Amino acid sequence: MKDALTLVNKWLGDLIELFKMLVVIGVIVGILFDDYFGVIAGIGKVVGQFGDGGLAGLLALIIIALWYQKK
Repeated sequence: MKDALTLVNKWLGDLIELFKMLVVIGVIVGILFDDYFGVIAGIGKVVGQFGDGGLAGLLALIIIALWYQKK
C-alpha cells in the first residue's frame, strides 16, 4: 500500500512539474507572440482576484506561497 501511495505521489509531482513548464512556455510564447494563448491574461485575472479579495486574498496568497516553499 505504501508503495502505491509513493507511486501516485510521484506521478502527481511529475504532472505538476509538467504543468509548471507549460505555464512558463505559455508566458514566453505570450511575450514573443502577443499572448496568443491568453496565458498572461489568465495570470493577470488570477492575481486580480487575489487583489479584489482584500485581506482574505492577501492571506490566501501568503498561505499558497508558504505551502509552495515547503515543497
